[in-house]
Amino acid sequence: MLAIGEFSRLTHLSVRTLRRYHDAGLLEPAAVDATTGYRYYSADQIPAAQVIHRLRQLDVPLPDVQRILRSPDPGARATLVADHLQRLEAELDRTRAAVASLRRLLRPEPAPLDVEVRAVPATTVAAVEDDVALEEVLGWYAGAMAELDAVVRQPTGVPGGLYDNALFEDGHGHVLVYRPTAAPPRSGRVHAVTLPAVELAVTTHVGEHDDIDVTYGELGRWVVTNALAVAGPVRETYLVGPRDTPEPDAWRTEIGWPVFRMAPPVPRGPGAVERRPRTSPSSPGR
Repeated sequence: MLAIGEFSRLTHLSVRTLRRYHDAGLLEPAAVDATTGYRYYSADQIPAAQVIHRLRQLDVPLPDVQRILRSPDPGARATLVADHLQRLEAELDRTRAAVASLRRLLRPEPAPLDVEVRAVPATTVAAVEDDVALEEVLGWYAGAMAELDAVVRQPTGVPGGLYDNALFEDGHGHVLVYRPTAAPPRSGRVHAVTLPAVELAVTTHVGEHDDIDVTYGELGRWVVTNALAVAGPVRETYLVGPRDTPEPDAWRTEIGWPVFRMAPPVPRGPGAVERRPRTSPSSPGR
């Protein structure tokens, strides 16, 4: 039998930690002296103590540690650990994305944004559309695009999407994804839609979408600075993406911000008539 101090040295767990594990029911001593209250451990408990230590280093909650230790099925134990590791990896991805965005935002001199104001003609496409919650957009997009890929046999251009203003403002709004094709089929959720002509302020986001919100912000600032009024849902065009290459550095996403130019003010004078900006075009994709 090993006294708690000896067991501490062998496992690199402090005496205080071992007492806490005992109190939490994670690692019961092999014996406790009824008179002195001293805890004693067996050498066979060393692996269990090390497993608990590793799980706690990974921030596995105490109830989950108990379930893992008490499960007699090795497969069930492996599943519990794998589920937690998957959550950790997702959190790590979010942390990396936030760090990349923050570094880009804190650059002393941001790279100049290349923006083109482009007139886009009316286009008939095969589309899937629905009202979607913002946190569900990625999953919905994957399913909708897979459905389009399955039925659009001869696309005439790259895929794209329209994202209603309410999606960003209220966290729930209309989303439409499409593939251009000469003869849009009707199958399941896929149907033909004619996207109206629109004028867009267009820039290209390079790389992963982790910091695409920064590009959105830069484009919005350009729009405001150049006296262009916003009208209608934002359009995204996926020139190169994960469906084309696994290399994120090669991904290219065009962001098209619907705009119309404000009429310049006319000096008032005798007989002068005030000129008003023309009305915003109807929102595409509605």
